[in-house]
Amino acid sequence: MVWAVGEGVTQYGVGDEVIVGGVRWDESAPDIRLGTDPTASRSQRAWGYELNHGSFAQFTVVDEYQCHPKPPRLTWEEAGCFLGGGSTSYRMLTGWHPHHVRPGDPVLIWGGSGGLGSMAIQIVNHFGGIPVAVVSDDAKRDHCLRLGAHGVVNRREFTHWGGLPDPDDTAAYGAWLDGARSFGRRFWEVLGERRSPRIVLEHPGRDTLATSVYVCDNAGMVVTCAGTSGYLGHIDLRFLWMFQKRLQGSHAANVRETRAIIDLVAAGRVDPCLSETVPFEEIGSAHQQVYENRHAAGNTAVLVNAPGPGLTGMP
Repeated sequence: MVWAVGEGVTQYGVGDEVIVGGVRWDESAPDIRLGTDPTASRSQRAWGYELNHGSFAQFTVVDEYQCHPKPPRLTWEEAGCFLGGGSTSYRMLTGWHPHHVRPGDPVLIWGGSGGLGSMAIQIVNHFGGIPVAVVSDDAKRDHCLRLGAHGVVNRREFTHWGGLPDPDDTAAYGAWLDGARSFGRRFWEVLGERRSPRIVLEHPGRDTLATSVYVCDNAGMVVTCAGTSGYLGHIDLRFLWMFQKRLQGSHAANVRETRAIIDLVAAGRVDPCLSETVPFEEIGSAHQQVYENRHAAGNTAVLVNAPGPGLTGMP
């Protein structure tokens, strides 16, 4: 809820109910004035990560363009849980022309039961694509299928994960290649036809990037927003250049993309996937569960100065 406004604020007033995008930039930055997408501006910073202000507080400071009207149909917990993963996955799937997900496109989604993956499955379905989710536990399979995944692959069925071996080590590289091929064949089995993913939604990084590049379709795109298993991603460049694949970095979302995913959730076309609500005192524990991959499927909300869950307005 807007508590106070600064000079020049025109779109919102005190008492307005808003949700907040997680990236800031300088609207007067030279590159933005020359037409650069704000998320690619040299002035761009992740709110609450690269800046001191963030959302785990009773009060915070944001720029006006970060604010978006809270959909009235959502509780505060629902409205507060989906935007990080939702806006990021929306940009990954729609922001990199010509690799906007199209009707009939097979899309491989790593971490299908997580916050990013839960939103991505639904976004792919919204645009008519065919989402295939990857999970680490069969218990997460039903969550992905309920959201509309065409099928699910359990990555624990394969053992070739990790940094790409040196191709000169023929035994180690051969073992990795056998694993990558088996994973690709499993994708075909789940899809029900011999087509490779036109888009691979990446974020594990080190453990999976080489496989993602390998299984991606000719002239397809591997788009990544993180490196949860490690930041050093080794790939075999032969699969990238000879089959004219694209490796694209993506970060957060601009104002238009952020509003687009909010509108989809507001219209009931995408579920916010709220799975758990925790009190302020358990923020540290919630982060530890994410770090250890023990968190519940979907998204988690944190109550800050709120008496209890399920409220549709401020107390």
